[in-house]
Amino acid sequence: MKTKLSIFFLLFSLFSFGQVPHCGFDFTSYLVVKAHEEGKSDNISDLKITLVNEKGIEIINENNKYSWKYGNQALVFTRNHLISKPNEAEKWFFPYSGDTYLLSVTNTFPAEDFFIKIQDTKGKYKEQLVQLQAFNMYILCSSENERQARSFGPRSNNPIEVILERK
Repeated sequence: MKTKLSIFFLLFSLFSFGQVPHCGFDFTSYLVVKAHEEGKSDNISDLKITLVNEKGIEIINENNKYSWKYGNQALVFTRNHLISKPNEAEKWFFPYSGDTYLLSVTNTFPAEDFFIKIQDTKGKYKEQLVQLQAFNMYILCSSENERQARSFGPRSNNPIEVILERK
């Protein structure tokens, strides 16, 4: 009986300690864009920021190849949501990025193969294409984030800063 109980506890212990805690954002990264005018820091609202190829053609996320969200749709950035209540300190849904535009992508996303197209829906600013780099990705879970920081240095986990010009 002691042998069976010992084997049971040994197997239970191996199973319990073999489980690795996971981050809620495992296998997910974010591209973060901060678009502003020269000499100003405020993010420009009403922009359409889309993931495109070198010809400016929108990328379709076929079978969730590039993002776990937006299957079979164009990959369009969304604004970070302000979640604070009136008379509270400013709080953002993704606090690491503040007032920016975001796009969720997979950790295996080949950033160097793509561009972002920035268009002003009100027509005040010139359209821009900006090539992406691997260090533009915010890898959210700590072990991946640490690996990326070793690979890319201090440039990792910084927003893609875009300075827009007026027409």
